[in-house]
Amino acid sequence: MSAMSEVWRQENSPTLGAEKSILLQQNVRRPWPKTRKNVTGCLGFVKRHLFRVGDDWYFLFILGVLMALISFALDFTVVKLLKAHRWLFEQLEDSNLLQYISWTVYPIAMTTFSTGFSQCVSPQSGGSGIPELKTILTGVLLEEYLTMKNLGAKVVGLTCSLAAGSTIFLGKVGPFVHISSMIATYLGRIRTTVTRDYENKNKQYEMLVAAAAVGVASCFGAPISGVLFSVEVMSSHFAVRNYWRGFFAATCGAFVFRLLAVFNSEQETIIALFKTKFKVDFPFDLPETFIFIVLGIICGLLSCVYLCCQRWLVGYIRRNAFILKLVAAEKAVYSGLVTLLLASITFPGSLGQFMACRLTMKELLSSLFDHRSWGVLSQNATLDIQARVDPDNLWIEWCHPSFTFFGTLLFFLFMKFWMLILATTMPMPAGYFMPVLIYGAVIGRLVGEVVAVIFPNGIKSEGVLNPIIPGGYALAGAAAFSGAVTHTLSTALLVFELTGQMAHFLPVLLAVLVANAIAQKFQPSFYDGTIIVKKLPYLPKIRSVDIGSYNVTVEEFMNTNIMCLDKSFNYTDILRLVTSRSDAVYPVVENSESMVLVGSVQRNEVVKFLQAQREEKCRKEQLQLKEGDINLWEKCHIDPVTFQLSPSTSLHQAHKLFDLLVLQHMFVSSAGKVVGFVSRNELKKVIEDLTNGRSPVKM
Repeated sequence: MSAMSEVWRQENSPTLGAEKSILLQQNVRRPWPKTRKNVTGCLGFVKRHLFRVGDDWYFLFILGVLMALISFALDFTVVKLLKAHRWLFEQLEDSNLLQYISWTVYPIAMTTFSTGFSQCVSPQSGGSGIPELKTILTGVLLEEYLTMKNLGAKVVGLTCSLAAGSTIFLGKVGPFVHISSMIATYLGRIRTTVTRDYENKNKQYEMLVAAAAVGVASCFGAPISGVLFSVEVMSSHFAVRNYWRGFFAATCGAFVFRLLAVFNSEQETIIALFKTKFKVDFPFDLPETFIFIVLGIICGLLSCVYLCCQRWLVGYIRRNAFILKLVAAEKAVYSGLVTLLLASITFPGSLGQFMACRLTMKELLSSLFDHRSWGVLSQNATLDIQARVDPDNLWIEWCHPSFTFFGTLLFFLFMKFWMLILATTMPMPAGYFMPVLIYGAVIGRLVGEVVAVIFPNGIKSEGVLNPIIPGGYALAGAAAFSGAVTHTLSTALLVFELTGQMAHFLPVLLAVLVANAIAQKFQPSFYDGTIIVKKLPYLPKIRSVDIGSYNVTVEEFMNTNIMCLDKSFNYTDILRLVTSRSDAVYPVVENSESMVLVGSVQRNEVVKFLQAQREEKCRKEQLQLKEGDINLWEKCHIDPVTFQLSPSTSLHQAHKLFDLLVLQHMFVSSAGKVVGFVSRNELKKVIEDLTNGRSPVKM
């Protein structure tokens, strides 16, 4: 009781400084009252006429343009830094030692600064950000994840992470989705201030989903696949009415992003980011369809191995005492050590010469999408190691004089498999979609080159020989592997928007479907796996029908340890209940005998009610007035209980209600009487128990 009184005393003590500040603000004389009145009137007139068509259009347009500007500025800065690093490396060609120093020190400096700066400014800025956004969209509030401080740390840290180059093998899609969501949150606050509308949860949800689409679109200039990707990854249920918001904002972002490239003289007009020269008349033959299906199977199996190993390594780092202590105390040192290992391996003078390590991320993807067969090109070219990268013949980087391009592709797959997994453990802002896209393209390129060797003249169909296009297999591999890792189908459309051609639509879609079917059967997605490892408060899916989940009812796992507020409770009864339990929500019943549920009240509302009654009691004691009866129903706001569960409700029905309505808890009532409650914790525990073969336990 004394502790509670002390809290009330501290929270309700008079703040003279604040009162004086308010009085001073009221007495401030503001100059030019007529001018200010005219300007205010003009602004009000403009706002009324502009917002006749709806205010959403303007804020979505601003969101798209801002993200395009940030993406272009970031790419421009990263390209300049990478060119400077390449120039320095080439200038030191006379000294192998100096080249090694320049090759390793530069990325170490970038990743160390990225980790140190981001962790110092905002520790929540590390990683992709998509798993946290998925959690936020389910109604869970994660502190500091959508603040402007986190935005600054994310942008600066991501710039340095990308400037480290393909040595670290990281991308920017995830962080850009996070950045777009933070900007959308800030624009939502501005919108509320300008329009003076009530900021509701539905409007916040709509803006965040649209922001996810803008984040993808501003990275690749792909608005359609950006919207579909955001729907597949970010939300389990999507309202069709929000489609136009995502498409409008994503189109604005993609158009401005591609337009800036034209203004910067990078391109003559708005074209695809990775322009290809595939044969449009007859890009593939019917027998090749089965080879694409086999490619989808390979990508699906490899994605399962990758997801399992990645989740195990992240979990092992969190369990290992030495590494955990190092990561917790010296995150920048850990990133520097990992970068030193990766940079030493990819050094062109050592193993890096067998992995095309001198190419940037964009150059890697461009070389893999080449429509020509490397086997044919290597027969008519000199394969000596070049001192500098030839931008017109990037494929030469994959061909080593003593190591054929088959060897380099296989070695790349083996080395980058564990190097990418290791890079995902660094606590700095970075994306992981672009690396898996390139990794899948390498798988597809290897399969395509093998098919081209088996059928050097092409596959004969109806008396006509049709040559093999290995770049088409790289396209399918990129979409299939990245789609399997993220559990999305929109990657098929993404590669078409990236390359600007639809010739391989059917085989690519088949490969993506097969790879997704395998990955979704055996492993959670990359983002869901991260949620599991980080133990975020996210409601997991009921993954299998073979675990007896359809026979489980709410009565078997509901929490019966519940304390109710009686409408007839007095001040002492309410205080005793609040101090004995720390529940976020209390059910309100008609009386303790009937236990008929009439509503619920938030804990903060009850605390405010108690504080107000405490002040009223002190005032009456000073004035020697008689104390009256306290009525909780009249003094405190009680929310009606719209949704309730029955003890016989199935687990699947309860899960669907929580997921669809974004609920945090539901009361369980039988014949009108409250008998327990179910929160996300109970649902999560019962799903985990069923998955691990354990019977649900009533709490």
